Amino acid sequence: MNYEELYQRKLTTPEEIAKTIESGFECVSPTCMGQPTAIPKAIAERAKRGEIERVSHHSIIALEPAPFLDPELAGKYSYVSWFTQAAARKSVQQGYSDYMPCHYSEEVALWDVRGNPDVFYATVSPMDKHGYFSFGLVASEAVELARRAKYVFLEVNRFMPRVHGSNIIHISEITALCEYDMQINTVPVPVVNERDLTIGKMIAEMIPDGATIQFGIGGVPSAVGMCLNGKKDLGIHTELFTETMIDLIEEGIVTNRRKAINSGKTVAAFAWGSQRMYDFLDDNISIEMAPVSYVNNPYVIGQIDDFISINSCLEVDLLGQVCAESIGSLHFSGSGGQADFVRGCNLSKGGKSFIAMGSTTKQNTASKIKPILTPGAMVTTGKNDVDYIVTEFGVAHLRGKTAGERAKELIAIAHPDFRDELLYEARKMNLLV
Repeated sequence: MNYEELYQRKLTTPEEIAKTIESGFECVSPTCMGQPTAIPKAIAERAKRGEIERVSHHSIIALEPAPFLDPELAGKYSYVSWFTQAAARKSVQQGYSDYMPCHYSEEVALWDVRGNPDVFYATVSPMDKHGYFSFGLVASEAVELARRAKYVFLEVNRFMPRVHGSNIIHISEITALCEYDMQINTVPVPVVNERDLTIGKMIAEMIPDGATIQFGIGGVPSAVGMCLNGKKDLGIHTELFTETMIDLIEEGIVTNRRKAINSGKTVAAFAWGSQRMYDFLDDNISIEMAPVSYVNNPYVIGQIDDFISINSCLEVDLLGQVCAESIGSLHFSGSGGQADFVRGCNLSKGGKSFIAMGSTTKQNTASKIKPILTPGAMVTTGKNDVDYIVTEFGVAHLRGKTAGERAKELIAIAHPDFRDELLYEARKMNLLV
C-alpha cells in the first residue's frame, strides 16, 4: 500500500470534516494535548449558524481555546467533563457543561454502558513511513476509543512529539485528516513551598529502594521527587508523567530495573508539562505511553511490589473519607485515578498510598481535617480503601485501624489550632471516650 497516496486521499479541511457531524452526535477526544483545535472550531461554526444542535464533546480534561465551553453554544455544541480541570470549572459550576462521575481506569468501559461515541477526533504527530501516527503525549483512552467510534478524524500537528508505546494509529483506520500546526500547550512547573517540602520529606523517607512510584500533579508530588536523592532503582508506572520524573531518570534514581512488569520502561498514560518535557519524551525508547485501562488498573498495579502512590485532596473526615473533587456540592475537580491507585497499592506487596494535603485552608482559618465532610462533598476515596493521610504535622496510617484509632491519628496530624475542637467533635460522635 502506498501510504502517502492514501494520506493525500484522506487529507481534507477542518470545515469538510465538520460537515460530517450530525445533530445529537457524541464526540470524544483524548485528554489535554490530544484535543484537536481546528476541528472543534469548525464544528462550533456550524452550531452557531444553527445547522446542528445537541452535539457533545467528551474528554477527561479540556484545554482552551475550546469552543464547546462557550455558554452561547450550550445545547448546540456542549462539553461533558470526565475530570473537571481549570478550563472547564466555570462552565460545569454554572451548569452549561455537564460532568461524568468515573474512575479514570473505567473511562473506556463506561462507553459500553452509554453506547459507543459517534466521532473520535484527536491531535497526532505526522505519519511515519509505515503509515502510523502517534498520539504523542497521550495514550490514555486514545486507541481504544478510536476503534469504537463510527468516524475517526485526525488533526496532524508537526509540533506533537512522537512518543513510543501503545498510542499509535494507522492511516487505514481513519476516516479523514486535516493539518493544523500549533505549539503544544505547556504548563508551569509546580511551585514547591516549605510546607510541601516538609510533607515531601516525610513521604520520601517511607519509600524503599526498588519501589515503583506514581505522582499526581502539584507541589507535594514535586517535593517528594526532590527528596528522593540517594534512593536506588526506583521505577515509574504513573497516570501522569511529571516534570520531576525527568530529573529522577536523568540522575539515575529511576532505572525501572526492579519492576515485575514493563521492566526497564517508564510507563505513563499521558504527559503534560514543559517544552523540556516534550523534548525529553520525543522518540525516547525508554518511555512507553499505555492505555489508562492498563496503567490505572488496580490488578495491574497490584502485580508490582512496593508500589507507592502519591496524590492530594481537599479534605478528610475523621473516618478517613477523602474528598478530592468538590467544595461541598460545588464541583471542582474529579475522581481521576486516585481510587484506582489507592486500591492498586492495597493489592501490591509492600504497597503504600499517600494522600497529602496542607492541614488548613482559607489562610489558616479552617481545618482540612473535619469531623464530617462538608455537606454535599463527594467521596473520592472511601474509608475502606484509604491508607496514609499526610499533612505537614505528620503521617496518619489508617488502614487496619478502628474508627476511634483513625480519629486519634488524624487529630494528631491536624493543625494544633483545631485539635481541641476535633477532639470535642470526635467525642460527640462517640468515636472517642
